[in-house]
Amino acid sequence: MRIALIAHDKKKPDMIALALRYKDILAKHEIYATGTTGKLVMEATHLPIRCMKSGPLGGDQQIGSMVASSALDLVIFLRDPLTSQPHEPDISALLRLCDVINIPLATNMASAEIMILALKRNEILTSKVLPE
Repeated sequence: MRIALIAHDKKKPDMIALALRYKDILAKHEIYATGTTGKLVMEATHLPIRCMKSGPLGGDQQIGSMVASSALDLVIFLRDPLTSQPHEPDISALLRLCDVINIPLATNMASAEIMILALKRNEILTSKVLPE
């Protein structure tokens, strides 16, 4: 499966911890990430990750483009709901695209762990529902 990892600044330590905890599962999949998140996760896990630009510099839009073109199967986006983000419109667009295209989306540690454990059991479907 093709998985995107995104984390706001205050959630990057959580993303690193998640990736370390489930490194063996993630290693079996293609991983994409926004720039800083990808770099930090790669340094901690040594997993191969295709990095986009940093989120505020267009990385969220790059991931969104991949969602729109059905090039991703799962998005894990550890969001910081308590801090204002300057690129909030890009974030909202990405979340909306996941809903429209029917891409599984985890936005916190609990849902991310559920998704990763479902990956381990091959329980995440890759069928997309494209709008007419």
